[in-house]
Amino acid sequence: IAPYIAPYGPRDFVFTDRFLPPSPEHPFGTDKWGGDIYSRILYAIRLDLQLSLMVVGISILIGVIIGTIAGFSGGLIDEALMRATDVILAFPGLILAMAIATALGNSIENVLLALSIVWWPGYARLVRGQVLAEKERLYVEAARALGISKYRIMFNHILPNVIAPLFVVATLDLGGVILVTSALSFIGFGAQAGDAELGRMIADSQEYLSSYPHMVFFPGLTILIIVLGFNLLGDGLRDVLDPRLRR
Repeated sequence: IAPYIAPYGPRDFVFTDRFLPPSPEHPFGTDKWGGDIYSRILYAIRLDLQLSLMVVGISILIGVIIGTIAGFSGGLIDEALMRATDVILAFPGLILAMAIATALGNSIENVLLALSIVWWPGYARLVRGQVLAEKERLYVEAARALGISKYRIMFNHILPNVIAPLFVVATLDLGGVILVTSALSFIGFGAQAGDAELGRMIADSQEYLSSYPHMVFFPGLTILIIVLGFNLLGDGLRDVLDPRLRR
């Protein structure tokens, strides 16, 4: 909805309006290019949310497939798949994402791919653990006794009971991905100078922090509010989906 509520475009730069403080015409002031910070933040939120949703969506898809196969199959298949996830989890996520993005080329699309590679092992381990617990329950034993195929048991009986924890983790991860995406953009990966992305906006304005703090304050505050909002939403979903956790 950014194009409908933003008073200016993300690259509507007026160089005679550079470094303006917050005012009725520019609620968050203007940046070093003369762009309206409020409008650019709205477009930056749209970009970061799109990236976050895609990263989490791709990671869930890969994680559910691998975690379900590993948990339900067991044996060598489980061992091989879990060792592959261990290799990825052995590296710090941000460092690994930087290395992958560097190898693939510096673009937002490659940052999306890099973060998806970094993020899916967590979902695979979560799903595997849930599948291991669910497949020992009585309703699964009853389904086996009735001669129901293992694939039908997997997709019709076990997977629906794995979805609830996934929703909670995915909601929390949406904020986490936005934070990491902003961090990568801040150090030069993904969004480039002048792009409307929260981390990039902070990076472009850091040299003016002492003179024009509003240029850094508002993008930083936006990141804080978004991440905090997703964390609170995730906690709320956890309480709703698992009443035992309520205090």
